[in-house]
Amino acid sequence: MKFTYKEMKKLDKQCLEELYTDVDWSAYTKDTDMLQQSVENSLYVLTAWHDDELIGLIRVVGDGLSIIFIQDLLVKNAYHNQKIGSELMQSVLKKYADVRQKVLLTEEAPNTRYFYEKNGFKSCDQGVAVAFAQLKA
Repeated sequence: MKFTYKEMKKLDKQCLEELYTDVDWSAYTKDTDMLQQSVENSLYVLTAWHDDELIGLIRVVGDGLSIIFIQDLLVKNAYHNQKIGSELMQSVLKKYADVRQKVLLTEEAPNTRYFYEKNGFKSCDQGVAVAFAQLKA
């Protein structure tokens, strides 16, 4: 299967809703206008496509100089284990190689931990850093 990767922030609301719904990120799909605007306001967005179907996305916020925050990394369930997430992640890490702080916050799960660790991230529970978050339900 051949996939195409495109830098783009302006995405159709329906494509975004289908992607975020597929991975069960319902907090985002409650307000698709806000989701679309959030993507457009991001520092950087790289998308993955199979023909005309949006199958993956990585979204970066931050200043792009001293810090980036990987806000979202999603791949539709039917496309897991095809290295799409790794391609998206490695593209971002290459683009922002000179940025000192690359941060992300995600839910704990064995597969999730394995994925981020194999991409060079260290969990804050295993190092010298501490992470804090205030999340709105």
